[in-house]
Amino acid sequence: MKKKYVIIKKEDVDSIEFKHIIETSKTTLRYSLNGEKVIVKFMGDTPKFLVGCIEYSHNEIIELINDPANGWIEE
Repeated sequence: MKKKYVIIKKEDVDSIEFKHIIETSKTTLRYSLNGEKVIVKFMGDTPKFLVGCIEYSHNEIIELINDPANGWIEE
C-alpha cells in the first residue's frame, strides 16, 4: 500500500483525525514556509475529512515541494 499526500489549509488542521493519518500531532505535520498550507500523509482509503482534496503520489508531492515557487523550500 502506497502513501498518499494531501495539501490542506492551516485553518483545516483542527479537523484532522490523527488516528487516520501517518502524522501523530500538529507538530509532526509539514507546513509551508508561510505556514498557510499543510501536507497530510495517509495510507489506504481516504479519511472522511480529506474527501474532495487533491491526492498526490510520493513522486508528485516531492516534485511539488522541491520547486521553490510553490512555497515549501527556499531558493
